[in-house]
This record gives sequence, structure tokens and C-alpha cells, in this order.
Amino acid sequence: MIFYFSGTGNSLQVAKNIAKYNNEELISIASEMNNKNDNFKYNLKDNEVIGFVYPVYAWAPPKMVIDFVEKLKLDNYKDNYIFSVATCGENIGNTMKVMRDCLRKKNLNLNSGFSISMPNNYIIMGDVDSKEKEEKKLSAAEEALKNIDCVINERKKDVFQVVRGPIPGILTTIVNPLFNKGAMNTKKFYANDKCISCGICESVCNCKTIKVKGKPKWGKECTQCLACIHLCPVSAIQYGKGTKSKGRYKNPNVTVDEMRVNR
Repeated sequence: MIFYFSGTGNSLQVAKNIAKYNNEELISIASEMNNKNDNFKYNLKDNEVIGFVYPVYAWAPPKMVIDFVEKLKLDNYKDNYIFSVATCGENIGNTMKVMRDCLRKKNLNLNSGFSISMPNNYIIMGDVDSKEKEEKKLSAAEEALKNIDCVINERKKDVFQVVRGPIPGILTTIVNPLFNKGAMNTKKFYANDKCISCGICESVCNCKTIKVKGKPKWGKECTQCLACIHLCPVSAIQYGKGTKSKGRYKNPNVTVDEMRVNR
């Protein structure tokens, strides 16, 4: 049973790969959070693997992922093997510690953790990677997944292969809370006259905050996953003035249909 959260498909690609190799079920965290009424109970099979795959947002797991783990109830849990994979642009700070501590509060043990560098998509602060860099990252990720698949399949414990980067404690404990506070603000999102009212932005929104009636309108909830910006087929969606000249990115190994959260 692999729970995943994804904005532009990087984490979904990783989750799909691991699920296929280990013959595990894929479950979208965003879909569960949007569609369940506080019933987050899952029945485990004997020796079933439990995984959490998600992108790193400001050196910690997305707030929605943490909220999901806090609600999670696993029936028939018998020290099942638990792993976590964080996708990132470069490094993850103390992301894995945050996840491990969150799981411990639920009396769940994190047995292994990994970080995988993937193409950048946070164009509010930077730009997408060049095509050459994107291809190199995706190729390296495929190689990294071969090792991760084996570690999980063999149930190896106390294996943590992560790139924390410099000053991880400061980045995770100080920068991340500031990000979470600011990420809720949707006022700068808008669609320009290129918008064709296709509804893709609404269907891929992890917070179910976008409603398309003519042009899309944003509610108050947001994770800044930027799925709406990157998956718009005509690049009509912007965030303030800073994204107009920026590139767009979608993981080439997943389809838009696979990334629809709200069907």
C-alpha cells in the first residue's frame, strides 16, 4: 500500500515504479483527503509494505501529507515494513526526520527513507531545468529507483539514503513554517485570455480549491503544488507577474489523466 502526493508527476512516477516492482496498491493522498469524511482506516495484509512518496516543499513534507499521516489508521499493523521517498530539486533538509517523528506519534516505525533529485517545477522562486538537465535527472532517478526497489523488496531496515544539504535544521524548522503560512495565499493565481475553460486545472488541484466557470477561480486552500500552472495545456495560468516568462514542466512518464485528483 503506497500513499502518494504529486503536483506535476515526479512523485507519481516514483510511486508507480515502486508499486509495480513490489506489487503494491497506489493510493492518492489528495484524493483521500478530499473525498473521505475523516475515515482514514486501511486494512493491512500480512507482511504488506506501507510507503509514503511525496515532493519536498521548503525542506519538509507537504502539509497535506503530514495531515494525512496524523489521521491515518492501519488495521492489522504488525510491525509492517514502512518506507518514505521524498522527491526534490536538490536536497531535503530534515524532511525524513519530520516524517519519522510524525509516524512515531502513530506508533509506526519508519524503516527506510530515500531522496531522489527530480526536475525542478517551483517556478515561483526559480525556473524549470533545462531540457538537458531534466533528462539527466530523470535518467539518474531511474537508476536510483533500481536500488530503492531492491531495498524495499528485501525489507532492509535502517537504510536512509538522503541528501540533506546545508543547515538542514534551520531550513526545515524555520523556513518551512514560513512557506506553509504563505502557501495558503491564492490571491496571485489567475488565468489570462488564453484560457480555454478545459477544466484540467480543476481536476488536478490537490486542494480541490479551483472551480472553472468560464475562467478558473481559486478558493482559499492551496499547497502551492503548481499543478494548475504546469498542466494547463495553453499556459494560461500565472502566479503574479513572475511566472509569465518561466517554463512549464510535466513529468513525461505520467499522463494528465493519471494526475487528476478530482474526477
